Amino acid sequence: MAEQGLPLAGKIALVTGSGQGIGRATALRLAQSGADIVINYRSNSSAAAEVRDQIEASGRRCIAIQADVSQEEDVNRLFAETNSVLGPVAILVNNAGTTRDKLILQMSLNDFEYVMQTNLRSAFLCTKAALRGMMRARWGRIVNISSPAGLLGNAGQANYSASKAAVIALTISTAREMASRNITANAIAPGFIPTELTATVSQQQRQFMLGITPLGRFGTPEEIASAINYLCLPEAGYITGQILGVDGGMSMHI
Repeated sequence: MAEQGLPLAGKIALVTGSGQGIGRATALRLAQSGADIVINYRSNSSAAAEVRDQIEASGRRCIAIQADVSQEEDVNRLFAETNSVLGPVAILVNNAGTTRDKLILQMSLNDFEYVMQTNLRSAFLCTKAALRGMMRARWGRIVNISSPAGLLGNAGQANYSASKAAVIALTISTAREMASRNITANAIAPGFIPTELTATVSQQQRQFMLGITPLGRFGTPEEIASAINYLCLPEAGYITGQILGVDGGMSMHI
C-alpha cells in the first residue's frame, strides 16, 4: 500500500547503468516517489555507492549491484540478488548504453556488435528476467531509453542508431505481449543531454545538435528522469507501447 504522497512506495525499481548521468537522476527521482532502488553499474563502484548512500539517506531502501547487463549470467545474478535482498522488480528502466561512433566504412564489426550488445541485448535480457515477477504480480512498468537517432538515424552512428531503433521495436513488442497482464512498456527518446556519455562530443557537434533543437538548449538528466518517473506511476497505467521524445522538439513531426 502506497504511503501518503508516495505513489511508488512498496515498489522495487531497477535502473541499469544508474551510477551516473540519466540513470543516476532516474534512480533519485523514483526514490522520491517512494520506490526502493537497485543501482546497477558495470565498473564505477564509487559513483554507484554515492547514489546508494544518497537514496538511503532519504529513507528508501537501496542496494548497488555490479553487473554487465549485456551478459546473461550477470543479469541472472543481478535479479537473483535483488529478489533475495529487496524482492521482485516491479519497475525496470533499461538505461545502460554506450557509443562507438564511426562512419560505416571505418566501423569494425566489433564496434557494431559491442554497441548492439550494450544497448539492445541488455534491454532484452533484463526485460525477460523482470517479466516473470511482474506477471505474477499482474503489475509492472518497463521504460527503455531509446534516442532520436533510433527514429531519424545519424551519420557516424549506424551502430547506435540501429540499436536504438531496435529498442523501440522491442518496447512495442513487449507492450503488445504484456498488455493483458497490466504490464506497460514505453520508451523515452532523450535529446542531447550533457552527461559522461556525451563528454567526448566535439564542440562542432554540440553546436549542430543545438541548431536542430527548436527549444534552443540542451536538456538535463533531471528532465529525462521526470518523464521516466511519470510513466512508472499508477496514473500512467493507460499508456503503453509509446515512444516519448524528450528532446526539445528535435524529432517533432511536421
